[in-house]
Amino acid sequence: MSSALINGKEIGQAIRNDLSERIIHLKNQGITPGLAVILVGDNAASKTYVSNKQKTCEALGMNSRLLSFESDLTESELVHTIQSLNEDPTIHGILVQLPLPKHIGESAVLAAISPTKDVDGFHPISVGKMMLGQETFLPCTPYGVMKLLEYSGIDLAGKHAVVIGRSHIVGKPMGQLLLQKDATVTYAHSKTPNLQEITLQADILVVAVGKTKFITSEYVKNGAVVIDVGMNRDENNRLCGDVDFEAVKEKASYITPVPGGVGPMTITMLMANTVQSAENELRQDK
Repeated sequence: MSSALINGKEIGQAIRNDLSERIIHLKNQGITPGLAVILVGDNAASKTYVSNKQKTCEALGMNSRLLSFESDLTESELVHTIQSLNEDPTIHGILVQLPLPKHIGESAVLAAISPTKDVDGFHPISVGKMMLGQETFLPCTPYGVMKLLEYSGIDLAGKHAVVIGRSHIVGKPMGQLLLQKDATVTYAHSKTPNLQEITLQADILVVAVGKTKFITSEYVKNGAVVIDVGMNRDENNRLCGDVDFEAVKEKASYITPVPGGVGPMTITMLMANTVQSAENELRQDK
């Protein structure tokens, strides 16, 4: 068998088309969704991510504000900047680009962001509401994966979903979102023994380990849905994921490519959260 491709570019574009209409409606009501991105230091990858976020904002007609600081910025200065943005009515979403310099406490910084503007979904209140299934901003990458599954018509109820990875950004929230759609969820990670035995049970396999082509065809059962969250470079410096795509696509029923799968969805869902924040404000004003 050969798997059907889950095209993140096409699905992301469909979602952005819908966002464009919602943004026009907001503008007609006097509100332009605004996203503030804070960048500390000169990490090359972070600069690229931030640039892509700004370009997407501009393409959608949203306001984008970049606050860039040298790496010697203090934690208190960063928290003060965030508090100012919390009070700024033109800003509906605040994103602090990670990683931060080692002298700045990530937890304290993320907790300083108002939950009403936490469009990354990392604030403890956002995380708690997500766990309880309450309305909140969802972490963008797992949210994007859920949209990929939804748009592909994949029913999760009763399916065994295996998530490889336990990061706060992807792995942990990914499992919770799958659970809320009635999947039976197993978490696996670097300390999991007999990993292959577990992955061969997966109807849905989500891989987020950051290791090039870590999952080969021997780890995938026939007909499984395989979601590759990884973004790596192979021996030829080509972008690739955590899954050996060419081998696994012969066994999976659906699979995401790298690039062009999960990646485009992360920024799309960041925009969706920001638009949602602006719509929340509009509802409160009425």
